[in-house]
Amino acid sequence: MTQPNRKPLLAGNWKMHLDLKGSVELVRALLKDLPADGREVLVAPPFTALSVVAEVLKGTPIRLGAQNLHWEEKGAFTGEVSGGQLKDAGCSAVIIGHSERRQFFGETDATVAKRVRAALKAGLVPILCIGETLDERESQRTWRVLETQLQGGLEGFTAPELATLVVAYEPVWAIGTGKTATQGQAQDAHLFIRKTLAKMLGEGFAAGVRILYGGSVKPDNVDGLMSEPDVDGALVGGASLKAADFARIIKFQIPARR
Repeated sequence: MTQPNRKPLLAGNWKMHLDLKGSVELVRALLKDLPADGREVLVAPPFTALSVVAEVLKGTPIRLGAQNLHWEEKGAFTGEVSGGQLKDAGCSAVIIGHSERRQFFGETDATVAKRVRAALKAGLVPILCIGETLDERESQRTWRVLETQLQGGLEGFTAPELATLVVAYEPVWAIGTGKTATQGQAQDAHLFIRKTLAKMLGEGFAAGVRILYGGSVKPDNVDGLMSEPDVDGALVGGASLKAADFARIIKFQIPARR
């Protein structure tokens, strides 16, 4: 189970779903069914809904995140949103380098690093996504891919600069496919990520970083995933769009060990 110094984080990535009315209804339903203390909850609506969701969440335990940001503070970048604009809209965190951004919109490790720096400069918690494709896993390249993405996405940073960093391991082959990494596969990847961070930025830093699992997380598999010692939370896609499902994920229960 997650170590005491790493508070579990359950984050919902709504992707390109829900209009304003649906967004407000979803967070209001979630607020009625939140557990007591001990876990951190975050939702990442589409850009269009950030401000209205922020109003509903004022004074509540649920934090607001965004799904991406540009690395410049302002300028002629049609269609982009800056860290400062996200902060102004009420965000405290931002997802960076999601596999869909890498696959469909040309994100690279170099642009991910620039976005991480922009997020930190704006006072946003960067949730850095990394993960391998099915082809990369089947060709025994998982560890190389994860190491390359971590080194590229965090190049030039010091441990103090990255004090708020969250890493999300999302095996691309498990996103939206209904497939989920086994508990053992998730733990192995998370442990590798932690060990890689230790080599890059020090043991103390790595011990405190929260590593989330993302990839078809559902109410019926979250308990097992969260029982692993290096799984510190979840980045949830489809199941975060249903209040009852996401609430159950937030209220995960660690099975008793025999």
